[in-house]
Amino acid sequence: MNLILFDDPLVRTALLPFTFTRPVADIRVGILTIREKWERWLQTQASFQTVDYLQKKYPARSGNSNLLINGAVCPDENLVAAIRNMQPHTFLAQGTRLIAALEPTEEMSASNTIEYTGAITVIDKTWKIFKENAAQLKLDFKHITAGRKSASIDDKHTVIYGSPEDIFVEEGVYIRAAILNAESGPIYLGKKSIVQEGAIIRGSFALCEGAHINMGAKIRGDVTVGPFSKVGGEVSTSVIFGYSNKAHDGFLGASVLGEWCNLGADTNTSNLKNNYDHVKLWDHTTQGYEPTGLQFCGLMMGDHSKCSINTMFNTGTVVDVSSNVFGHGFPPNYVPSFGWGGASGFETYQLNKALETAERVMARRNVTFSDVDKEILSHIFETSALSRRWEKK
Repeated sequence: MNLILFDDPLVRTALLPFTFTRPVADIRVGILTIREKWERWLQTQASFQTVDYLQKKYPARSGNSNLLINGAVCPDENLVAAIRNMQPHTFLAQGTRLIAALEPTEEMSASNTIEYTGAITVIDKTWKIFKENAAQLKLDFKHITAGRKSASIDDKHTVIYGSPEDIFVEEGVYIRAAILNAESGPIYLGKKSIVQEGAIIRGSFALCEGAHINMGAKIRGDVTVGPFSKVGGEVSTSVIFGYSNKAHDGFLGASVLGEWCNLGADTNTSNLKNNYDHVKLWDHTTQGYEPTGLQFCGLMMGDHSKCSINTMFNTGTVVDVSSNVFGHGFPPNYVPSFGWGGASGFETYQLNKALETAERVMARRNVTFSDVDKEILSHIFETSALSRRWEKK
């Protein structure tokens, strides 16, 4: 069976800025990306059906028997069973949402479509990444650790609360004088991850491969720190993708950071309005601020964006790709891609300078900034010009 994870165009737009630089299924929620979840459940490798400018980095692979799955849908036991029971040339849907298609040869119709009546988890809004993180983390934890034995924690100064089976440690983890509290949810420490002295961690929590929790950090639960990211200060109900840094003091709550982001020392995000009202968030689908229905919602930051020390982000802020935010006061609640500035105004972050920075940052982690990566950022720079309103003045 050849697995292809496809982007629904409307969902893809709603998930910007994170889908500027990746297919929908490469979004991380829980311990794993959506792609990694499907690969584990179906025991096969996946490829992507996405927009043209990303297809070179994320190629589609066609086979004799193709199973297409909506990249925004997360697997679970019941859904996987329904997909395994599909017959060739049929579709699985819920209402108007296509979930899966097996060897499709004609258009969907009542005769070839199965209505799935079970509950499904769909990541079709940016804020659902952190909202669904706790449930997905618990499901991933159960799936990853089933039938396996955790490595031991030998440090005598590390204090553990909760059931031992709710803490799983991969090989090569370094931990010293930390507090791990799994009473509220599981704690997963990935291969060669590091938990430094004085860190306080409450589950649910995932620290992915090679990631760091710095000394004195306070992790308040329902948090994922992606591969090779570094985190300090106070973090709550947030997802940090790979290779990003929030290494210093400051609060990050109800937020999502893409890859290669950096928050300067003492950066703080507001995730609750002073009047306790529901939060509106910039939506690329409507090109305006749309209600989330959430009382808590902080920062959505796309890949390669950064901010300086003492930056303050207001409740419900979206920062697109490769922007640099700095200066006193609150920046706007929406910062387009390649913005350079803050509360006092923006100018365009010139493409050649942004590419130089990206290459330099990635080289520090021994990751190559490829020609394909340059093409992707160049495409985003060109197509996002209309969103940079200051260029029109």
